[in-house]
Amino acid sequence: MPEDKLTYLGARIRAARKQCRLTQQELADQAGLSVKTIQDIEKGRKNATYETLAQLIERLGISANMLFPTISPVPYEELQYLIGKLQACTPDNQKLLLNTLDFLVEQVLFLQRKSELMHRWPDHL
Repeated sequence: MPEDKLTYLGARIRAARKQCRLTQQELADQAGLSVKTIQDIEKGRKNATYETLAQLIERLGISANMLFPTISPVPYEELQYLIGKLQACTPDNQKLLLNTLDFLVEQVLFLQRKSELMHRWPDHL
């Protein structure tokens, strides 16, 4: 994993730890890890294993999505707001909304790809 991604991951874990008001030692103890492991991850010096990340995610109460950079991040608060509304719906309505959202996203992605192709090869379409 490139250095900048490890640094990003470490900064996100450090921010989540501080939000939980934990020291590195407390997080290490509660997640069953060594304090050196926490320090190395937070400094971007160590590529955490799946198992280590799972332990940190569980203890910090965070989503795995917040640990990794994305191409176009959706603001976390906006996403949580929508998830909260979705959770307030009945299971049948949740399924209806998720299927509708999936369909809409597929349509947007299709139009996006079509637009990209038109920009690359305008004479061929």
